[in-house]
Amino acid sequence: MTIKQAVGKVHLWLGLASGLVVFIVSLTGAIFTFQDEIRDLTEPWRKVEARASAPLLPSRLQAAALAKHPGVEKAATWVTYFGPERSATVFFTDPVGVPTQVYLNPYTGQVLKAQDLRWHFFSIVQAIHMTLLLPEAVAKWVVGGSVIIFLLMLGTGLVLWWPKRKQECKQRFTVKWGARWRRVNYDLHNVLGFYVASIAGLLALTGLFMIFPVLLDSVMLAANGGRTYPQDTAVAKIDTLQAVTAAAQPLPDVIYRTVQRDSPGAEMMIIGPAGNGKAPAQCWAYQKTLHYYHRDEYAFHPVSGQLLMSQPHAAKSNGKKLGDMNYDIHTGLILGLGGKIVAFLASLISASLPVTGALLWWGRKQKSKKGAKALRPVAQ
Repeated sequence: MTIKQAVGKVHLWLGLASGLVVFIVSLTGAIFTFQDEIRDLTEPWRKVEARASAPLLPSRLQAAALAKHPGVEKAATWVTYFGPERSATVFFTDPVGVPTQVYLNPYTGQVLKAQDLRWHFFSIVQAIHMTLLLPEAVAKWVVGGSVIIFLLMLGTGLVLWWPKRKQECKQRFTVKWGARWRRVNYDLHNVLGFYVASIAGLLALTGLFMIFPVLLDSVMLAANGGRTYPQDTAVAKIDTLQAVTAAAQPLPDVIYRTVQRDSPGAEMMIIGPAGNGKAPAQCWAYQKTLHYYHRDEYAFHPVSGQLLMSQPHAAKSNGKKLGDMNYDIHTGLILGLGGKIVAFLASLISASLPVTGALLWWGRKQKSKKGAKALRPVAQ
């Protein structure tokens, strides 16, 4: 058996082992890529008319959102401001575990829509993409293992694709559309697999970094030349034994005003729940709405509202900035609409590879059976 034949065997069995998972994860990834654009077209409550007046404080939005949901007055809430032309949201989970997102006009506090996220189409798509609806502990290894196999398959696929002679180069770069379906299928698998390999590999790697954060930590360390920066790993701590004076205003309002002052150019702001008084209250200020790379991070005392720690984007190391890019790279957001189109096409083609590969294997198997039958001796 030659090296290329051995690589072919490895490629085949890895593909058969992971093909279904790769197909599902890639297809749901493609669907999810344009979720914001699709939702903006189908969910009118996501947009509002911009006003010259300032948005309401988060405590007002919380009160308006929770008023129509009895029994959730003490629920931990996430308040998000998406910019002047978008509604604000209040997210909470009710006592029976229903995740609810309430959309409000940020200028009037009017409730525009309350969504049960359990049955939202894109929530389901995202859950399938991330976990295949399996328990997280199992999904981590099923999805993560399949992504690792997919990366190995891209490598073995390139070995199999590589032409032996110059005369084969044209064949490796083009699909012979006028041929029989098996040849077209072969070309689709080989040619599209080659064209998509680099982008699909990048999407797979960034997805793997989300499943196994320790891998992302290693990449960040390498990007920093092996150096560690204390500000990247600093964690705000609370002395629970020290008596503090409660904030004179609602804690979310204190956080909102502080972050507005320190990150005046931010378009989007997410204010996390205050918690039980033992963990800091978190807030993230994003330079651009629905883009997650360029962000300033804050931690506050959950009782007094004192600013415990701030980490502006400009003060982060190159490695930390690269780590912050991971989600935007994974979804193509890092390059705007053009990047999302590339990510969509790469995901769609990646979903096609297990299908064309399985058809290729099945076709060869059938051909082998017919050949064996033809060689079978005729009974005398």
